Amino acid sequence: MKKLAASTAFCLIAATLSGAANANDFARFDSRKIAVTGLNFALSPSASDARIHLNRAMIQTPVKHAQAPRKLTLPPRGGPSAAVRHVIASAEAGAKGYDAVQHGARIKPPKRPTSMTIDEIYRWIKATPGQPHAIGRYQFIPNTLKTLVAEAGLSQSDRFTPQVQDLLADLLLEDAGFTPFMKGKISRHRFMENLARIWAGLPTSTGRSYYHGHAGNRAVITWNEFDSHMKSIFENTARGTS
Repeated sequence: MKKLAASTAFCLIAATLSGAANANDFARFDSRKIAVTGLNFALSPSASDARIHLNRAMIQTPVKHAQAPRKLTLPPRGGPSAAVRHVIASAEAGAKGYDAVQHGARIKPPKRPTSMTIDEIYRWIKATPGQPHAIGRYQFIPNTLKTLVAEAGLSQSDRFTPQVQDLLADLLLEDAGFTPFMKGKISRHRFMENLARIWAGLPTSTGRSYYHGHAGNRAVITWNEFDSHMKSIFENTARGTS
């Protein structure tokens, strides 16, 4: 099994690792049907209302990155990487998209996330301890967000715009093997399995979340739905075989 790149280790929802889960790491959603940019599917009946976005590394001191910001070579906006992000967002954020805030957060941000600077998001997190803080279209948890912001070379004065959120998600797509997949070095199913190790709402080929059963984690779509969407995205490319 191919080992994922460094920042994936900071986003994996590793409830498998310990009992270190706390309220800050739960993601709750109240919608039972998702419809985002052409995707429309019901959530699995077994989908949990309390999914975890937790990694032990991420609840420790975030890694400081001294190297230059990572540069991506993904296709232009609107290409297959954008379509993959739509699938992920459908499972993670639902209809609120880029302005989604973890359902269990009792104290919401003072403004829509897309209107906030990264620093304002950090200050909201600091001012509201003891609650979950997953935010945005890809439900970044605090230390994942900090790590990706550092890797992207962003400033805390930058706004948490849709473009910024997509950039941070693209770093994770690369960690999951997007470029090797497009070059034919890994299969579509391998890429899908890698994505499922980053986002708990996505299923593995077993039909379950990679973290199924750990503190209520469940996949919110079926493997067949996931595979169908991914096959459709890549059917007109030279890649996408299973």
